[in-house]
Amino acid sequence: MGQKVHPIGMRVGIIRDWDAKWYAEKEYAEFLHEDLRIRKFISTKLADAAVSTVEIERATGRVNISIHTAKPGMVIGKGGSEVESLRKELNKLTGKRIHIN
Repeated sequence: MGQKVHPIGMRVGIIRDWDAKWYAEKEYAEFLHEDLRIRKFISTKLADAAVSTVEIERATGRVNISIHTAKPGMVIGKGGSEVESLRKELNKLTGKRIHIN
């Protein structure tokens, strides 16, 4: 009889990569809740853009967010206006500098 393992947990580090790339000791719970708020906000705001993954990287006082989507035109908007509005709203949500890829 075989053991059942989680398919994503089995592949992380081998085939797949982590969705969040940061390390924290004391602020772990705060960062985790902030990541969940960011992901929920992006999934509701960009529901029509077919977002597949959201990768979050953290540095001191800065958050890098990579959004993988099937419709990048809906995320970027005309002249980058949608990205700028998304960045401003995420900045209000987190209080940190946001960089969106």
